[in-house]
Amino acid sequence: MGFDLILLLLAIFLLLLLSAFFSGSETALTGASRARLHQMEQAGDKRAHLVNRLRDQHTKLISAILLGNNLVNILASALATSFFITLFGDIGVAYATLIMTALVLIFAEVLPKTYALRRSIPTAIFVAPILRPAVFLLSPVVMGINVVVDLTLRMFGVKDSEDDGETLTDAAQDELRGAIELHSEEAGVILHEKYMLDSILDMDEVDLSEIMIHRKNVEMVDCSKSTQEIIDQVLASPYTRLPLWRENSENIIGVVHAKDLLRAIIPLNGGYDDLKIEDISTEPWFVPETTTLRSQLNAFLERKSHFALVVDEYGALMGLVTLEDILEEIVGDIADEHDLAVSDVEMLQEGNIVTKGDVTIRDLNRQLNWSLPDDEAATIAGLVIHEAQIIPEVGQIFIFHGYKFEILHKEHNQITELRVTALSS
Repeated sequence: MGFDLILLLLAIFLLLLLSAFFSGSETALTGASRARLHQMEQAGDKRAHLVNRLRDQHTKLISAILLGNNLVNILASALATSFFITLFGDIGVAYATLIMTALVLIFAEVLPKTYALRRSIPTAIFVAPILRPAVFLLSPVVMGINVVVDLTLRMFGVKDSEDDGETLTDAAQDELRGAIELHSEEAGVILHEKYMLDSILDMDEVDLSEIMIHRKNVEMVDCSKSTQEIIDQVLASPYTRLPLWRENSENIIGVVHAKDLLRAIIPLNGGYDDLKIEDISTEPWFVPETTTLRSQLNAFLERKSHFALVVDEYGALMGLVTLEDILEEIVGDIADEHDLAVSDVEMLQEGNIVTKGDVTIRDLNRQLNWSLPDDEAATIAGLVIHEAQIIPEVGQIFIFHGYKFEILHKEHNQITELRVTALSS
């Protein structure tokens, strides 16, 4: 074998190494964890910073890698064809095709990409300083290629991703949800913690109407009662703040705080006749039922308040919401020594429960890991009425969404108790 042929073999070998480098670099830079690289950059890792800056130029980076990869692959194939034609004549074209296909596939594609997938962070950090000058040198050609690509895509009606910021935000949220779902399975994350993360992402989609305490369950104070009766009611109540109404329960004139009431009555030594409850009540704060949880949480923090009354579009009282209600949507039920110990869900057996009608679908899904839809109704009774399109009677059974619902008790037109069974798929 002549010296020229040996040089050809060395050149082909070097070109295959370059092809492997470009292939592994593409996989490592696109597959490395963005969150971990960001954390490493914040900790002062300069190479992680370089990787992140390269990834910020995603289109230019990928174009440069693909350009370099195709250049070395085509050149290696051309040299291999020349080598085999010299040795075997025209049949060398077939030999070159078969051998180069196997070499490129195994050693320049599958092997480096597999390695890069298994060690994406170290590989990305290693290749970044080498790729940076390569991207700079190839940038004029890459710019020309990107212009052609952009023009071609526009001809087919494909716009730049920057034109749709909302789509990008939605995609980022979906990606984050997918990551939570994936890693909760891989890392064995506790189900409760997964729901906490999901609930934080849902705060912009859930309205107060879905978590508020309905007005029929709100304990209120009638200001026409005697002062002693009001004091007894406030002190006996498990709640710290109670709405104060006059003439009718829709006319809320204030909010009585138990601590404010105690501060007012202690100095009186039992002489409560001249005490006016309205004077120690605070001004009520009304918020629309369409307010999202995130907006209301920010409003609570800004006003340094824990309590708000919820009204509909006509100003009618719908219920109330507290800071604790919003926090419970994230972390689950927060019980203290003053909460009433009432179980709204009775577990009969796996997949079979008896529940109160006003239990929210979100709480039921969280507690039982079910997947009942909560788009059209907030409570389990509301879901049954929405799907049945009637006010059910006691004893009626409905099946939808893979669950069986049996009406057990009803008061007037309100479903108060029902049995729910998860049907086997």
